[in-house]
Amino acid sequence: MKDKAVTWLLGFGMLTLAATQVQAQGNCAPRQMVIEQLAQTYGETRQSMGLGASGQVVEVFASGATGTWTITVTMPNGMTCLVASGGDYTALAEALPPEGDPA
Repeated sequence: MKDKAVTWLLGFGMLTLAATQVQAQGNCAPRQMVIEQLAQTYGETRQSMGLGASGQVVEVFASGATGTWTITVTMPNGMTCLVASGGDYTALAEALPPEGDPA
């Protein structure tokens, strides 16, 4: 379980770093503009969100109808950056494995 937590934290750190690099490259816009574009163009709505250690908000937008998904990071200054996107979105609600189970 500890290994999974470390892996998740490392992955989140890499995602945050990628978002910072994306912002420098110009794939960012004010949050309202980004979410309107995701809704109008792809039919995506927010499916989940989390808060990063440096105040960034990480969100997953997706559409069950089109299967598209987008991961965004919103910086404390209000700019939202596109980090990743793709298709074949599937919503999951998996339970944690029983304590002591290595799965």
